[in-house]
Amino acid sequence: MDEESRPCRESGETVQQRMEDLGSALSRTGQGTVYTLTIIGQIEGHQVLPETAKSTKYEHVMPLLAGLEQSEEVDGVLILLNTVGGDTEAGLAIAELIAGMKKPTVSLVLGGGHSIGVPLAVAAKTSMIVPSASMTVHPVRMNGTVIAAPQTFRYFDRIQERIVSFVAKNSGISRKKFLGLMLKTGEMAADVGSVLYGEEAVKLGLIDRIGGLKDALEALYGQIAAAKAPPEEGGAEEK
Repeated sequence: MDEESRPCRESGETVQQRMEDLGSALSRTGQGTVYTLTIIGQIEGHQVLPETAKSTKYEHVMPLLAGLEQSEEVDGVLILLNTVGGDTEAGLAIAELIAGMKKPTVSLVLGGGHSIGVPLAVAAKTSMIVPSASMTVHPVRMNGTVIAAPQTFRYFDRIQERIVSFVAKNSGISRKKFLGLMLKTGEMAADVGSVLYGEEAVKLGLIDRIGGLKDALEALYGQIAAAKAPPEEGGAEEK
């Protein structure tokens, strides 16, 4: 009996260890089962970052989100964000997956949600930010050799348009206003862009509301309750 049950215990321990390695947690309450996903440090793309850098790997997060969407055990996903940004395409890929989920989702920006962290923050059905958190909005950058040709600038412009369109679609800020923040001069030393803090991000419509962990959980449980509620029956037809 002990021999037969050992693989199950080991399997459970393996799953728990993987959750700890990914900085995630599964919480069960009477209001629902919530999976907490952390997106921290730098979003890692096709290039592997040094071991000394805190990173979120897209090859881990993407299949995880797909699995959560199909899981009958998980009722909602809480996304905790504290990121400096990172790979544009990897960040957008994760953001598109979050935005495409039917399952209840709430994001909470803690510390910072910079650069490609902005689309990640607005991708959830409800986005929240603590008052002390900041968000940096700036144009697309590229490391390494850049060929000074018109095609390069058009490529940059098309990538930037993808980000602007996604943010405008998934938040309350207009394309024009967001692009203006992205190209603003005089605010950042030796750079172009804007730095927004909690209340300012909400006022501009980029983030839905100010709140902390308690508020984010309440919003998520509210979504879960709405999703579980039976559909309203139509009124009886008059004869």
